[in-house]
Amino acid sequence: MDKQAEGGFGRWHVLIAALVRAWAWRVLIAAPVRARARRELAYALMLPLMAGIGLAHLVLVWVSILLAVNLIGVPVLALCVRAARGLGTVNRRLARVLAGVRVSDPAPFRTGPGLLNRITAALSDVTGWRAVIHELVRLPAAIAAVAAAAGLWGGGLLLLSCPLWGRSSTLAYLSPNGLSPNGWPDAVLMSAAGLALLLLAPWGVHLALTPERALARSLLGPGPGDTRIRRLEQARALAINDAVARLRHIERDLHDGTAARLVTLAMSLGMAQEELEHAHDPDRLLRARALVDGAHHATKETVAELRDLIRGIHPPALDQGLETALATLTARTPIPVQLNADLPERPASAIEAIAYFCTTELLANVIKHSAAKHATVDARMTDGLLSLMVRDDGVGGAAMKPGSGLHGLAARIRTVDGTIDIRSPAGGPTVITVELPPHL
Repeated sequence: MDKQAEGGFGRWHVLIAALVRAWAWRVLIAAPVRARARRELAYALMLPLMAGIGLAHLVLVWVSILLAVNLIGVPVLALCVRAARGLGTVNRRLARVLAGVRVSDPAPFRTGPGLLNRITAALSDVTGWRAVIHELVRLPAAIAAVAAAAGLWGGGLLLLSCPLWGRSSTLAYLSPNGLSPNGWPDAVLMSAAGLALLLLAPWGVHLALTPERALARSLLGPGPGDTRIRRLEQARALAINDAVARLRHIERDLHDGTAARLVTLAMSLGMAQEELEHAHDPDRLLRARALVDGAHHATKETVAELRDLIRGIHPPALDQGLETALATLTARTPIPVQLNADLPERPASAIEAIAYFCTTELLANVIKHSAAKHATVDARMTDGLLSLMVRDDGVGGAAMKPGSGLHGLAARIRTVDGTIDIRSPAGGPTVITVELPPHL
């Protein structure tokens, strides 16, 4: 019975493993491939239409350029460039939805008032001219993709249905050595070849669309200059918002903390002054001394609070360099922190401040959320970049969520074209690496 039970268990184990493999093949491989194959086949079938429209548009552009010699075709050329931008938008969306191309939208068309400004803006529209170039250079790529789709899918279906059309009287005139199969063995072989073509068709069409995807990414998206300008605009907006948030934070700290303490201090000194007017009374004199002692203690606390506030704006230790500031910061951390610093040259003061506040935020997250017992901070120059790595032995699970401290930290880092990498699997350890340019 034990052997029979063991044999039955083995058969069930094999059956379950086969079902799992079949499910994995269908869900993880076959289904995505089929969905992608349908989209890419639809894209390849639309290529002749879009390429034909582009070719007709190129003819109009060429005619308008010829007419522009006599200034007659200048407005027509401007309209053609604007139309090219529209065609580029259609091609970009098709490539994004059907071909799976990750391409961003370029900057919107901007123009001033008046006909002359519109014509000038259209003629100098880089996005429109890039779309014209795309229409020209995509023709060979479109032809290759359409030929691959027709050859693989069409040829595969044609060969797969060989037993049906081979027996029809319509193609009976073909010789046995031609397309018409010479009997069932040849028909089976050609059907097998057709099935093989159909199995290879998704991968073949995907490969044939590679030039088309590359052209869409390079010519239909924002240009390198536009990307840089947009990044700088975002960095400027982030820097302004960060500065406003910091000013509001300082204002709130001064109003709710220091200002309130100073008001209390003034009231205590005023009450002490009133008590001193009756210094001949021993009880009043004792109350005056108590009020003065309280004011003295409150003054010390206010000075300490102001020091902390000033240190938050610009740590004095940064005047001696980032390495000294990080050593002071790690020494004040409640958990043991090992600092490894190798900074042969000082970065710019703004970069040092960002690196210092990044370390402050990351160590604060370690203390609050990670339940770590030990942390390590590495600061060094690597490949011309200031690399800052904070590692802890906590529970892990750190993620960059909207509104979180890490999300705000990443926004601040991007203002100087820096990067942040977060590796925090469940159970730890957490390793967060920040890379900053040493100079602005």
